[in-house]
Amino acid sequence: MIAKKNVSKIYFYFIFFHLVLWTLAPSLSNENLPLDTIEALAWGSNLDWGFNKHPPLSAFAVEFVYSFFGSNDWAYYFLSQIFVIISFIYVWKLANEIFENKVFCLISLIILESIFFFNFTTPEFNVNVSQLPFWAICVYFFWKAINLNRTSDWICLGIFSALGFLSKYLFIYLLVTFFLYLLSNFKNNKKLIKNYFISVSVTFLILAPHFVWLYQNEFVTIFYGLNRSGLDQFSLINHFTYPTVFLIKQLIILIPFFFSIIMLIEKFNFKLNLKNKKILFLIFITLLPLSLILLTSLLTGAKIRTMWMTPFYLFFGILFIDVLKKNINLNKIKRFTITIAILFFLSPSLYLFISFYDDKKRTDYPGREIARLVQNKWDDNFQNEIKIVIGDEWSAGNLSYHLSSRPKWLSDLKGDTSIISENQGVIYTGNPKILKKICPGVFGSIKPVGYCMIGKR
Repeated sequence: MIAKKNVSKIYFYFIFFHLVLWTLAPSLSNENLPLDTIEALAWGSNLDWGFNKHPPLSAFAVEFVYSFFGSNDWAYYFLSQIFVIISFIYVWKLANEIFENKVFCLISLIILESIFFFNFTTPEFNVNVSQLPFWAICVYFFWKAINLNRTSDWICLGIFSALGFLSKYLFIYLLVTFFLYLLSNFKNNKKLIKNYFISVSVTFLILAPHFVWLYQNEFVTIFYGLNRSGLDQFSLINHFTYPTVFLIKQLIILIPFFFSIIMLIEKFNFKLNLKNKKILFLIFITLLPLSLILLTSLLTGAKIRTMWMTPFYLFFGILFIDVLKKNINLNKIKRFTITIAILFFLSPSLYLFISFYDDKKRTDYPGREIARLVQNKWDDNFQNEIKIVIGDEWSAGNLSYHLSSRPKWLSDLKGDTSIISENQGVIYTGNPKILKKICPGVFGSIKPVGYCMIGKR
C-alpha cells in the first residue's frame, strides 16, 4: 500500500518522469516534427486571429516557443508535454477538492496513463493537445466558482474558457455543460447567475477579435470543421452508423482504463447518489460532454473523429474512483501500481519502436535537408533573403520552419501580389509540372514537390 506521506512525492515523480520520457522519446526518434505541429508553425509565422482550419491559440503557442528556441524540434515536444502536465496538475487539484484520502487523489491522476490520449498521441502538438490545460483549468475554476462564488474565480473561468475556445471550437461542449449544470438546479444556483454572466462577458470580450476575423473571412474555420465531420455529404444511415462507430471506438480506447480499475476493485457493489453534489458535478463534467457529442452525431449524422475526444477523459479517473471508492481495497494497490507502471513505460517504448521501425512516416520527412538544398540554390542565384513561402502547410510550412530567415507562410496570394514588396524573396511550392511551366524565376524540384524561386539577382 502507498503510504500517505509518500503520495506527494510520487505525484511529483510522476509529473517529472512523464515530462522527461515524452519529450525524449520523439526527440530521439523523429527526424521531423509531426504534420499538425508544422501546420501550427506555418500559421505562427504569419500570425492572425484565425486560420483556414482552426482558431489561433496553437499557432500563438508554437510561435512563442520559436521566438526563444528557433527550429529545435525538442522544444515543441517539450511544449506539448507542458500542456499535458498543466492539465495533470489541475486534475490533481480538483481531486484534492473531491477526496479526503490523498491516495485516491493520486490514483485518479496516474490512471490517466492508461488512456492513450495522454501519452502516445501527445508528442504531436496540435489543437487537441492545446485544449488540455484549459479544459482542466476551467473545470477546476468552475468547481471553485459554484462553491465559493468568488468573482475572481468566475473571471478566471471566463479567461480560460476563451483560451480553450481559441484552441478549438469543440471546447464549446464543455462550456455548454457548465451552463446546463447551473440550469439543472436553477433554484439553488440563482445566486451564481450574476457572476456567471460576468464570466461569460469576459469570455466574449477576449473572443471579440476572433469573431471579427471570422466575419471578415466568411466563417471559413467553422465551415472547415463542418466539412471534416462529413456534414457536407448527407446520408440518413450516417445518423446510425457514425454514432455506433463512435461508441465502439470509445469503448476500445478505454479498455486499459477499465482493466486498471479492475485491478483496484474488491467487488462491484455501488449506488449512485445523485444528491451528492460531488458525484453530480463529476457526472456532468465527464459524461455530459460525451453525451452531447454523441447526440450531435445522432441528430446531424456527423462523423466524430477519435482524436477530437482528447480532453474529454481528463476527469474519468476522479469520477470512477469516487463512485467505486467503497469497493477499492488499498491493501491490494500493488497490482494496480504494477499495471500503471507497465503502461507508463510500455507506451513510450512502443512509440520508439514504431518510430525506428517504420521509416515512411511524416516524422521521417527530411525537412531540414530539403531546406538546406533550397537555401543553397537560392544563395547561388539571389542576393536577398527568403521572406515568403507560398503553398500547402506541409511543404511550404517545413521551409518556413527550417530556413534560417523564418519566412512567412502563405497558402496563396489570393490575387493580391501587393503583399510582396520588391526586396522580398519568394518561394512557391507545389506541383512541379505546373510550376516549371509558369515559374518566372529559378525552378527546382525535390520529389514530389516543385520549388519556384523569385528573388533579387
